[in-house]
Amino acid sequence: MKLVAGLGNPGPRYDRTRHNVGFQVLDELARRWNVAAPRYERRYEALVADDQVGDQRVVLLWPQTYMNLSGRSVLAVKQFFKLDPTRDLLVVCDDMDLPVGRIRLRARGSGGGQKGLENILLRLGTTDVPRLRIGIGRAPAAVAAAYVLSRFAPGEQQDIEEAISTAADAVECWLRRGIDAAMNRFNTKAGGQRGGKRKPATDDASEGESS
Repeated sequence: MKLVAGLGNPGPRYDRTRHNVGFQVLDELARRWNVAAPRYERRYEALVADDQVGDQRVVLLWPQTYMNLSGRSVLAVKQFFKLDPTRDLLVVCDDMDLPVGRIRLRARGSGGGQKGLENILLRLGTTDVPRLRIGIGRAPAAVAAAYVLSRFAPGEQQDIEEAISTAADAVECWLRRGIDAAMNRFNTKAGGQRGGKRKPATDDASEGESS
């Protein structure tokens, strides 16, 4: 079984904000797979949907704990299904250190300031957790908290919509072929390139995920 945890904050106030792109990727996967509407599972403190993808069961998890406590939901599912986080879990979250629309996969590493990811790593007791980061652009430090809770500007909408679709493709690749294959395929593409044009993505100055 595989677990895909998309990070965000619950409720209409936060819908489609920069911090909630992880939720949007899961929404896209649920749409593609035509799964039933997510149901609230109290034991996980999360909305949950599941489907059979190929030869394995896949659980989509929208933690409802608010971003900074996302690890509570992920740990509960990990323990219930006895998952190995290094191969059975993929975390999808936003990242201020990437330009709007850029996606990046990593097999391991620190949370780098993304509070939801940091809480997951803390709760699981390991940094060997695959993650898919979606760029939301950098805000001045003084307004970072308000920035991540803001919505994308009209001029950013096409880039972020393309990124969400590409991120869903990357999740499906991870499910079929694993994190290394997904990294090889999708880390060579830059998000936010309009008109279908893609160019090689260079490594970021920092590999941390910020929010």
